[in-house]
Formats: sequence, structure tokens, C-alpha cells
Amino acid sequence: MADLTALKNNRRSHRPLEKQTEEERNRRGKVEGGGASQMMETRRLRGHKATATCCIASRDRPGLVASSGEDGCVCWFDMRCKDVKFVMDVSNEPISSLCFNSGNENIIYVSAGNEVKCFDVHMLADNSWKPLESYNYNKEEINQVTCNSKSSFLAAADDGGEIKIIDLRQKRISKTLRSGHTSICSSVQFIPWRPWEVITGGLDSKLITWDFSKGRPLKIVDFGLPDMRSGSDAGQCLNPAFVHSIKVPDVDMLDKLGKICVVARGDGVIDVIDMESELTATKPKSSTKSRKGTQSASKGNDSGVPDENGTKWLHLDYSLGGHTAAVSCVAFSLFGERGRFLVSGGNDKAVKVWDCSKCLDSWQIGNNNELLHLNLNLSKKVNWLCTTPSESDNLVICDTTKVVKVYTIS
Repeated sequence: MADLTALKNNRRSHRPLEKQTEEERNRRGKVEGGGASQMMETRRLRGHKATATCCIASRDRPGLVASSGEDGCVCWFDMRCKDVKFVMDVSNEPISSLCFNSGNENIIYVSAGNEVKCFDVHMLADNSWKPLESYNYNKEEINQVTCNSKSSFLAAADDGGEIKIIDLRQKRISKTLRSGHTSICSSVQFIPWRPWEVITGGLDSKLITWDFSKGRPLKIVDFGLPDMRSGSDAGQCLNPAFVHSIKVPDVDMLDKLGKICVVARGDGVIDVIDMESELTATKPKSSTKSRKGTQSASKGNDSGVPDENGTKWLHLDYSLGGHTAAVSCVAFSLFGERGRFLVSGGNDKAVKVWDCSKCLDSWQIGNNNELLHLNLNLSKKVNWLCTTPSESDNLVICDTTKVVKVYTIS
């Protein structure tokens, strides 16, 4: 196994931008297409004493945002108020990930080190942050926790490449998913339309679909294979195609977006994959031949349309206005028409807003023009981002500082 510390440090590394002037790097809110208005910074959320690492937004209470930091704290913000609502001092270690209980957003799960803590924010006394439950099943540092749509299972992906599936109703370990990733498992998502399956991504450049009821992989896609790197153009960064973040639509977005998975890669490419066609396609496991026809959409070929195996892929890369360094996070928009936009942030100090409807239309018609809706150039790398369903303060960004920024798409 590769050195874990070196690999984790590489998640935050990027090479200098080659095709941008200083003026281009410093400008704010450039509109790349679609005729939309600019994105403007409207709030600076202060509460952390060290770098902010993660942020999540409530779906049930618009404007309520929780962020975590390397200070071991969780800060709660209400966009209607000026100052931080309250601060939970929950760990002596940096907090790597947060997620809500899908059915009850008063319940929040926090990962720090190799531990997951569960809190009911309505039951917390002043300055007393005692968890309801604490789960210590992971042997290595946890990178992401996520809860399934029925709030019956929690998944925790760690540095050892393992994923612990925790039964929240029985309050015990259900399964350990191992022998899939050969390095750090950086991201995990439950598949809402397949209740016993999860998708994981890792710094071994692999995307794995698991049947967690049986504890075995169903599908492995290796982005490190030569023809899987075909999304890289001449201007694309040369970092490995590590999987830093993955995202699937929420249940209420499936009708609009379909059964897709979005993959944020270390080489700056974002892959949009029709997972249902990928999972139902019959082809040799990890076969180079099986990936022929899955080329970059930006090169004018038939990417995005089904290949000979019936699978559908779309590469959002540099030549489409995409990232020039590792993509650290992707999220679907919750504001306005939910799921209309895909938002990505990266180590190139940029946030991209992609038009999902045009991306999905390109599968049918092969038109890849103006997929990028907006581009926002920042002064720092992006650690994490989320969107809120409020009417104004829409986009929340954790960069490499302790101040959380809020932007509005006017």
C-alpha cells in the first residue's frame, strides 16, 4: 500500500495554472455561459479557530448550515442571523465529515479520527456536548460518513480502504467492506434506488459499487487505466485520477436527473455516469477493451452517448471550461429547482456551476456546448461546499481558511 500520509497530502496539491494570467486568477464571478448573473460573496461565517473542513445544509430548515473544522468544533449558522448560532466542541481531533440523519435533522453524525459521534442538537445543554451514541468500528481515520435515505444505515469510509456499515436501529456494526480499495477510501454514498448498495471512491483511482448486505463488490471501475484517462486534454493537469468525492442524486431529484453518479477526480475531470446502465451492462471486469468508446466528450467524438456495452458517460474537463487541478467536492444544487445545477470546487481555487439539464441532454444529442453555467475564481483552494434551499444565500464554501464563505447566485 502506498504511503498514506503522502497520498492524503496529494489530495490538497495542485500544479500552477498554466493558461491563466494573474488578472484571470484574481477576478471574481466570471460568467462563462447561459447569460446568468454573477455569483457574489455575501457572507463570511466566523466561528472556527482553525481551517473549516466540511459543511452541510439543512433541507428542512432553509438557511441553517453546520460546518466542521480542524479545531474539533461544529459551528451552526442561521442565515437570518449575523453571528454563529452556537458552537459544539466535540473532539480533540480535526473533524473530517458531517451528515444529517435523513429522517430527523435534529440528529447529526460527526466523524473525528476513527470515531463517529451522534448528537441530538435539541438535547444538548449549554457547553455540554455529550453524544447520544459513539461508534468506534473503524481502525483508521474516517474520511466521510453518510446516512442512507431511510436512516437505517450509516457508512464510514476510512484511510485503510475499508467501509464500515453501521446499523443505526440496532446500534451495531452490520458489515465491513474490504478487499476492494488498495489505498485510502475517500468518499462513500448510498444508492437510493438500490437499498442494499453503496458506491465508494478512493485514492487508488477506483470507483466501486458494493452489495453491503453480502459485503462484496459488484462493479469496479479503475480510472487509472490508460483509456480511462482519455478525458485529459493538453491543458489538463497531470495528477493521478484519484477519486476525491462522489455524489448521487437525492430521492426527490431522481425524476429529473436519473440514476447517475458524479465523480470528482484528482486529474481535474468530473465524470457523470449513468450508473444503472453501467451496473446492468455485461462486460469483463476491469477490462480495458470494455472501456473503448468511453472517450472525452470534449473531443468531438461520441462520448455521452451509449457505447457498445450500453453504458453512458460524460467527461467534464478542462476543454469544456472545467478544473485545471484536483476536484475536491461536488454537490447538486438545492436552491430553486433542486438538482438543476451541479456545483464543483477544486484545488485550482475555482468553483464551477454546471447545467445538469444540458449535461444530460448531451447524452442524447451529443451537444457539449455551454455545459458550464458559471465560473467563480477564489483566492484559496476549496475543501468542501454545499448549497442551501434558501432564496438568497445559496452556495456555502469551506476553503483552506477558518472563515466559511457564502455566495449568492443573483
